[in-house]
This record gives sequence, C-alpha cells and structure tokens, in this order.
Amino acid sequence: LPGQVLELLRGVQRGSEDRKRSLGRLRWALQNEDTQQKFVRLDGSMRTLTGLFTSSLADLQLEAARCLHELSHSSVPSVAEACLPVTSYLLTYLSGHSLEFTELCLYTLGNLVVESEAVRKQLLPQGIIPVLASCIQSPHEAVLEGVGYVLSQLLQAKEAPTEIIPLVLDSVLPQHMLRLVCSGLKAGMGAAVEFAWCLHYIICRHKDNVVLLALGAVPALTSLLLDLASQIPQDAPEGLELLVCPVLRCLSNLLAQTGCQGQGQDGRLLVALFLILQCFLQQHPFLIQECLWLLNNLTADDPFFCSALLSLDLLPALLQLLTCSQMATVLALTVLCNVAEKGVTQCQRLLQQPLLPRLLPLLTLPDPEAVGQCLELLHLLFLHCPEAATDFTRQGGHQALEQHQSTPELQERAQALLDMVRQ
Repeated sequence: LPGQVLELLRGVQRGSEDRKRSLGRLRWALQNEDTQQKFVRLDGSMRTLTGLFTSSLADLQLEAARCLHELSHSSVPSVAEACLPVTSYLLTYLSGHSLEFTELCLYTLGNLVVESEAVRKQLLPQGIIPVLASCIQSPHEAVLEGVGYVLSQLLQAKEAPTEIIPLVLDSVLPQHMLRLVCSGLKAGMGAAVEFAWCLHYIICRHKDNVVLLALGAVPALTSLLLDLASQIPQDAPEGLELLVCPVLRCLSNLLAQTGCQGQGQDGRLLVALFLILQCFLQQHPFLIQECLWLLNNLTADDPFFCSALLSLDLLPALLQLLTCSQMATVLALTVLCNVAEKGVTQCQRLLQQPLLPRLLPLLTLPDPEAVGQCLELLHLLFLHCPEAATDFTRQGGHQALEQHQSTPELQERAQALLDMVRQ
C-alpha cells in the first residue's frame, strides 16, 4: 500500500537509531514489483537511498546496496531509470572495501544493464569498460563471476556490435576472458562459463575477430576441449556441460570465419568431440548439435579433418547420430557430404561402412531438410562411385526416390538421382 511504502521511506529518512532496521524492512518490501514502482515514484525516495548508499557508515551502505539490488531486479524500465543517479557510485565502489559489497554492486549493474538502454548509454561514458577491465584481474572467484555477468549482459544489448564490442576489444578484457575460460577446470567453473558466453557473444556478433585470433583463441580453445574430454571418463566436474556448450560455439564460429583455415589442425580434436558426445548423449542431448556444428565447420573446406575422420575410425560413431534427432540427422548428413565431396577414395571408404542401408530409411522421413541432405549425399556417392547406384537400386532405393517426385522442393533432385540410377 502507498501509505506503508511512505512509512518505510520516513523510517529510513528519520535518521533514528534503528535506521538499519528500517532499511532491512524496506529491502524486504522491495522484493515486490508493485512496491518497487510505488517507491521510486515517491518524492525524495531515490535521493534518500543514494545518500545512504554513499554514506560513510559501512553497515548502512551495505543495507542500502541491498535495497538497490532489489530495485535492479525490476523488469519495469522506469524503475531501472530511477536508478540512473547511482550508476557512477556503483562503478566507483567496484574497487570497494568488502567482497560482498563489490559483488552486490556488480550484480546490481548487471541487472540494470539488462532492463534499460538509458542505463547502458550512461554507463559507457562513465567508463564501465575500463572499470570491468580492472575488476577482471581480481583474485576473487565471486568478483570474477559478477564481472562475467555484467559483461555478458552488455554484450547481448542490441547496440553491442557498434557501441560496446569495439570498446571491449580495445581493452585488456579479451586476453583475461580467454585466460579465465581456459583455466576453468583449475580456477573457477562459474566465471569460466560466464566468460565463455561473453566470448561467444563477441564472436557471433562481430564479423572480424582479428583480436581474438591474434590472442591465439583457436589453439587455446582447442587445447581446452582436449583437456575437458580427458576429464570426462573419470571425474567430470558438476556442470561441465555448461562450459562445453559455449566453448564449442566459440570454436565453431571462429572456424567459420575467414582467415582461420588450418588454424586448428589437430586430429585429437575429433577424438575429443566424440568423447564429449558419448559422455553427454543421454543426459544433455542439446550438446549433440553443438558438437556436430563444430564437426561440420571443421570438415567443410578442410581435407585434413575429412581424412582424420576416416583414419581415426570415427565414422561408426558418426553414423550412430543419424537417428538421434531431426537436427542431428541433418548435421550428421552434412558432415558426411563434406567427406564425400573430397572424391573417390573418401566415397569408397564411406560405402565400406555399409552406408546405403543407413540412408534408405532416412528417405522416408517427414522432414524435407533431412531428405534433401540425404539426396545430396547420394548424388555425391553416385557421382564418384557409379557402382553405388547399382547397389542402391538392388536395395530398393528406386522406389524410395520415386515417392519424392511429387514433393515440390525435392522433385528435381529425386529425378536427377533416378536418371543416374537408370544410367
């Protein structure tokens, strides 16, 4: 009720002995979204809270920081904007005296950044990037996690590609992010996960990742995946999949960008990928497509990885993924196409796997994308190994192709394959 909110504010303003208790009651009340909006509308409310937040009494300051933290949780932009007067203090106090206080300031900033463009626009000239660049060198895991949280919110903002990412890349942040991600298993998993997502947001929203490539991001992340895979069978730490996911994405997107070909040519990476797949197949199936995306980007234009996939005898494991999920089917077929494209020898190796019996059931799937990719693979196999077309007909493939003659997006490819089979 407005009267109660006003009473709470008066209790805080009176300056009596129990001011800290009044702040505690206010903090409790500010957990309610409705109360948050009523509070910021009251005349002098934010001025009072800011005064206590900048007070020289540490216990009052901490309690006021907790109140601000509650306000920062609001999803109403006007509440976040009411906090604009405190942003410069929040930044100043990040070099604060107590760990809890620094942590509170970080998470309050992170929450405000999510909700309000006005807050982000104010924080950039106030120097949030240099301040975070200083905080990321803290020895405290809790502070590092907080920095990762603020940074990941900033990097997801709609104006990040033009206004935030260039500032981040010009600072010392990227080298420290990479260091913390790669020491995740030894240092702290929480901070490593946050910074791995930060790197992902930079890589996928920024066309030219010269800075990260120059810092050795590809070999560093490759080496990290090898470490993670070697941990898996014995003592995989809790929540390992949360780190594996953004690391796979970072590496995948970096390899898809120009200037990266040949940077990660280490056959052990393929073995690591299949170990990760095996480990997480049952409990975290979302990682299957992440691994396959990376596998696709590794094999797309790179004969080295296509040969390694065959020579390391990883094809049987890849073929098992053909029926995992719709997305896995399409991606596994795409990887097989990458291999088949390389020519006769590779196609012969694929056909030795008994590949054709695996492909026939896929032609009856209701998903045109999967069927289309399957037709693409058959085309490459028939092109390089005409005898495969004869085997395919013998196994009843002719009928499987005929049923797609009436599917608009597939009929041309199905017809072309039927012509190849007839020849």
